[in-house]
Amino acid sequence: MDLTLPDLQLADVAFAVVGIAALLSAVLPRLVEGRRPVSLPIVFLLLGVALGFLPGMPDVDPVGSPSVAEHVTEVTVIVALMGAGLGLDRPPGWTRWANTWRLLALGMPLTIGLGVLLGSVVLGLALPAALLLGAALAPTDPVLAGEVQVGEPATEEVGGDELEHAEDEVRFGLTSEAGLNDALAFPFVYAAILMAERGTDPGGWLGEWVLTDVLYKILVGVAGGYAVGRVLGRLAFSSRRKVLRLSEHSEGFVALAATFLAYGLTEVAQGYGFLAVFVAAVVIRGSERFHGYHLVLHDFVEQIERLLTVLVLLLLGAAIADGLLRDIGLREVAVALLLLLVVRPLAAGVALLRSCGTVRERATMAFFGVRGIGSLYYVAYAAGAATIAGTAQVWAVVGLVVALSVLLHGVTAGPVMARLDARARRLDAAPAPAEGRRRA
Repeated sequence: MDLTLPDLQLADVAFAVVGIAALLSAVLPRLVEGRRPVSLPIVFLLLGVALGFLPGMPDVDPVGSPSVAEHVTEVTVIVALMGAGLGLDRPPGWTRWANTWRLLALGMPLTIGLGVLLGSVVLGLALPAALLLGAALAPTDPVLAGEVQVGEPATEEVGGDELEHAEDEVRFGLTSEAGLNDALAFPFVYAAILMAERGTDPGGWLGEWVLTDVLYKILVGVAGGYAVGRVLGRLAFSSRRKVLRLSEHSEGFVALAATFLAYGLTEVAQGYGFLAVFVAAVVIRGSERFHGYHLVLHDFVEQIERLLTVLVLLLLGAAIADGLLRDIGLREVAVALLLLLVVRPLAAGVALLRSCGTVRERATMAFFGVRGIGSLYYVAYAAGAATIAGTAQVWAVVGLVVALSVLLHGVTAGPVMARLDARARRLDAAPAPAEGRRRA
């Protein structure tokens, strides 16, 4: 029987593609790890582009179907946030998380402001669309930044100065920033929606925005995540009934329960679910910081995250092949490059001036502001919530920035982090004065 691709059932093709993708997601990380200038996201983005050009494949159009793009990216981001929070060895604190607070309080507002300026002046976008562009492309992504984020949670207890330096400053700073920066990006996405609905005059929406979208939603996000984290942490490690003590049973899917509980309950209360998931993960980790169960939870979430990431990258690649970037011109390319190569490094560099870590570490943190799945989610969410003039152009620029980030940061992350690790090992092996200088 002569079968051509159009004659095949799309469901059968989808099963085959997902099976191949799942197999590759298990094999490829070991082939591309280390110093090789290639990453898992690069491979699957290019594979998605190739699939998009196959005859008979359905069109992938996030502009025309924002709700599908919203929910696929939504699930991927919240699973990644749980993994990021569980992986952090360093407990929260003003001093221990100093670089994180700097990147959030100064780096992100600067990035959003410069993004709005580029969107309005260079691309000619109206203010709501320009603000959406700046807000969507400001956060560091918790999904695609795996190569520059912390690894598995430690299961061996350390304390004092060792605890503060248990994770290198680059990986810790980028992971904690990615976990928390949604709380600052989302209010500006809501501001763009309000502008589109009520006009750019702040008198019609500013007060409500500050009280609801900034203060209330952030507070509910923190409180919801903390409450879920405390309950599940106590249940996992301190329950008086052994049968309810989840850590005794090594069930990894409890991490998914924590993810969806924190997200769902907080969203029902009209808070920021992304923030709640990360806070819940950090609180669960702090319940019994060096227990081996955290490794079980983290590994389970990481596998789910990898599979979801593969799916999103395949869809993004297919969308690019189907014309997501068809209207990209020189101005859009210039803005995309400026956002990646100038805006993020400049804003983060200013935020990290005279902060802890070496000059090289601070420069690395500033450069690796990976843009990814979260950016796609924000645009999809805003497109589904309001009619914003220029959304198609925003989709195209965001898609281009994410694709360029996958390529640029994917090529450079392995070699750069390998050199930083090698230098750290040399300094750790040096006499005490040299180590003291490094940690100063």
